[in-house]
Amino acid sequence: MLSKKTKYGLKALTFLAKQEPKKPIQIVEIAHAENISQKFLETILLSLRKSGFLGSKKGKGGGYYLIKEPKEIQMTAIMRVLEGPIAMVPCVSLNFYETCDDCPDENSCGVHKLMLQVRDANLEVYKNTTLFDLVS
Repeated sequence: MLSKKTKYGLKALTFLAKQEPKKPIQIVEIAHAENISQKFLETILLSLRKSGFLGSKKGKGGGYYLIKEPKEIQMTAIMRVLEGPIAMVPCVSLNFYETCDDCPDENSCGVHKLMLQVRDANLEVYKNTTLFDLVS
């Protein structure tokens, strides 16, 4: 299940993608428009800024804005920042691989085979979807 952090992060990013490019938008405006707790949104936007998706401006007229064009922002990158590994189990993760303690042989494990298919299907959707696709 998608975490609230990821859901709210996607909602905030789509809101920012609909704004004038590079125009800072205050957290309070985003929170109000998307019905998100302002305090929770602050931590999400900070994480997205540290990951290079957002820029910020302090002071009067300050706020957050997208650094890249929405067409350049793939869902794979956003999902990994907000949600963590895309794979549902560590033994099929491309970036966070770990063996499972309870599995002696990945090659004969039915769960492993199923989760590879799930991971690949999710990756296909995320790779072929950009932030632009969510707002158009």
